[in-house]
Amino acid sequence: MKIGRYPLHHGGVGAIRSLGRVGVPVYAVTEDRRTPAALSHHLRGRFVWPTTGSEPPERLLDGLTRIAGRLADRGGRAAVALPTDDEAAILLAEHAPRLEGLLTVPAVPAGLPRALAGKQTLHELCTRHGVPTPGSRLPRTRDELELAAKELTFPLVAKNADAFHRLSLPAVGSSTVLQDPAALERLAAHWTGELPRVLLQEYIPAADSEDWICHLYCGSEPDGSADLVCTGVKVRAWPARGGVTAYAYSTANPGLAELSSRLCRAVGYRGACDLDWRLDRRDGRYKLLDFNPRVGAQFRLFQTDRGIDLARALHLDLTGRRGRLGAAGYGTPVSGRAFTVETLDLPARAAARAGRRSAELPAEPQWAPPSRPSARELAWTALDDPLPALAAAIRSVPPAVHVLRRALRSARRRGRAA
Repeated sequence: MKIGRYPLHHGGVGAIRSLGRVGVPVYAVTEDRRTPAALSHHLRGRFVWPTTGSEPPERLLDGLTRIAGRLADRGGRAAVALPTDDEAAILLAEHAPRLEGLLTVPAVPAGLPRALAGKQTLHELCTRHGVPTPGSRLPRTRDELELAAKELTFPLVAKNADAFHRLSLPAVGSSTVLQDPAALERLAAHWTGELPRVLLQEYIPAADSEDWICHLYCGSEPDGSADLVCTGVKVRAWPARGGVTAYAYSTANPGLAELSSRLCRAVGYRGACDLDWRLDRRDGRYKLLDFNPRVGAQFRLFQTDRGIDLARALHLDLTGRRGRLGAAGYGTPVSGRAFTVETLDLPARAAARAGRRSAELPAEPQWAPPSRPSARELAWTALDDPLPALAAAIRSVPPAVHVLRRALRSARRRGRAA
């Protein structure tokens, strides 16, 4: 389940396929009947429930309760809830008592997913627990905005600070790199009245950094025996700086895995999560950029030698089936897998060739990109499930045209300025 309208969401399709292929009856909450997720061959059923994220929490909870009740009546037991966006994870955590008996969710502290998804509250948690993170400010007034511009070092990244607000009152369309104070002034010129909740975060230069991702399932056992931790490198993103993963590969990074696990244990997190890290080569430290308290969109990049990914680990643990795996447990994460989002990687490649990269590739030989990936995972294309890719291709045309027109307008403006 997710909250908000963004039908081109490959993470949900990945979860449907992963669980459906091993015989789990999967149901999805969709915006309409023709979204890519709604058309998956591996889906047992769908609940069309269009939301925007601006609805009152009680209304969202009522809708979720009705869906969960219908599932419980149909299956005779509570379904396992798998959130694929931050808003759904927050709703499930904050209202878990009311959903008890209808949905099975990890035993996470009620307010923790909201704190982890919030950019400034995440910064505060990292500072409290000794986890490196870039400097950031959440200005509330024009005076605080001017002070942040003076005290922080440019370039800066502007991000929507909170879940739900990013859907109802977004300050920026996506993470936006501001090269200088003039760029911040141009962005702020559109803000009238009270400032939107936008985080200003120091940007680690692409030439001095590496982009890493860590996906975890933090299980029900205090000793960590139900955990699964996987690490990889983000090679390309779209938009080129600050966007979502377009191409990545998996590789074992024990130090980063331990740092990620330590943070999750320190704050008491349970469930699936997706952490974005940037290695700052200037001081050799991994700095946490984002913590998504749910299954990440590119989670299918990671799989163990026993075929377990994060969605399957969560299902096995929450249904009490993990013990059937025996002493080997989930198995060992496989290095050298590759993941591509077909609809995003073409423009991401073009941006990389034009010199617009968010970070460099790892310099250490043991983390070099695989010349021949052990497996290639595509976000949309699957021989046993062709319709989601077709639907995604059709729905990608209008956004692609919009991006092309914006690029052409920008090129014309640069030409006139020259």
